[in-house]
Amino acid sequence: MTAIAPATRLGTAVADLTEETSKNLAAAIQWQAISSDLREAPIETSFVQWGQGDRPLLCLHGFDSSVFEFRRLLPQLANQHSVRAVDCLGFGFTERPEGLEISPATIRQHLWGCWQAWYQKPIVLVGASMGGAIAIDFALHHPEAVAALVLIDSAGIAPGPWIGRFLPSPLDGWAVDFLGRPDVRRRISERAYHDPQRWVTPDAETCAALHLQQPGWREGLRRFTRSGGYGSMRSRLSQLQQPTQLIWGRQDQILGTKDAAVFQQLLPQNELVWIEDCGHVPHLEQPLATAEAIATFVAGLPT
Repeated sequence: MTAIAPATRLGTAVADLTEETSKNLAAAIQWQAISSDLREAPIETSFVQWGQGDRPLLCLHGFDSSVFEFRRLLPQLANQHSVRAVDCLGFGFTERPEGLEISPATIRQHLWGCWQAWYQKPIVLVGASMGGAIAIDFALHHPEAVAALVLIDSAGIAPGPWIGRFLPSPLDGWAVDFLGRPDVRRRISERAYHDPQRWVTPDAETCAALHLQQPGWREGLRRFTRSGGYGSMRSRLSQLQQPTQLIWGRQDQILGTKDAAVFQQLLPQNELVWIEDCGHVPHLEQPLATAEAIATFVAGLPT
């Protein structure tokens, strides 16, 4: 059973949203109790769902982000597909149970619970930044659940999380508080876009910070970074047999562009699509071009 919560569940700052895509996504967020092997009680999991189609897509956000990251992409994809975005364990508006480890292994187990509840058939995983590493890890452990992968400026090549360029790891209390500062988050956002003057707006900053008011945000990040996060997956990429699309912003200043070529070399079945005039977040900066690339890729998958 799912429930659409009142806006107060997102925090009072939701009233500051001005962009239609942001307001529409806020109104569409749902929570569902997802069962897993992590604990006896299910985990209240936040997600959004739009569109209809035979080939379901599931979008996975980046580090310290939420489903709001896909506010501009989902409406474009929903024209042809049934598409969801989910807040992974430890992030966004999903419940952060006290005492539960937050690590790649537990994130994968929680995602497996989501797949069992929603699909029970192969799906297309769309992962952005750290979400790409989540998608790769899930596909390696549950290949029967994944028909194809779309990796958007994906983590998984470098030996540590990109956030380490800004903060020490593991994050202790003061570092998490530092990450929560509006000026720090704005500085990171400015590096994520090719055209920050256009895209780093008050609405965008609100979207990026809404989840900071969720219970356990601070401790959840600490637990995740203590786990070591997602390191390099180079040695395992050759095991991925699913068709994979790589989408990369030509002007990515967070991960750079060299990792795209490494992915292209190591993945058995892949195609690389460059998004011009775009930084680390094509799904936010060039959502139409990104959606068109994904739609073309999915249309070419075997039925």
